[in-house]
Amino acid sequence: MIKPEVTFDDFNKVDIRIGTVIEVNDFPKAQKPAYQLTIDFGELGIKKSSAQITQLYTKETLLNKQILAIINFKKKQIANFVSECLILGVSNTKNEIVLLQTSKSAIKKGEQVR
Repeated sequence: MIKPEVTFDDFNKVDIRIGTVIEVNDFPKAQKPAYQLTIDFGELGIKKSSAQITQLYTKETLLNKQILAIINFKKKQIANFVSECLILGVSNTKNEIVLLQTSKSAIKKGEQVR
């Protein structure tokens, strides 16, 4: 099912950035299996996010991975954790979340592109 149409002005409000995962922790208090991620967005700083991506990714494979995220997403309280950005991914045919990421390294740790 396709979601309702959005305008270019709606899309233009979304701030998608590339960040580097610098820390990954288990999130046992989440209702569904998830990790707590700490992501370095360079000049924009460090942000945290909860991500239900445990089916396809281990903590080791996520560390230092460059991912895409919406950084101006409203903060969300999830159990005892505040998610400050939204990691971008899509569901595959098995309902597993596949992260959106760059095909080549886009930034060095501590830098940011837009």
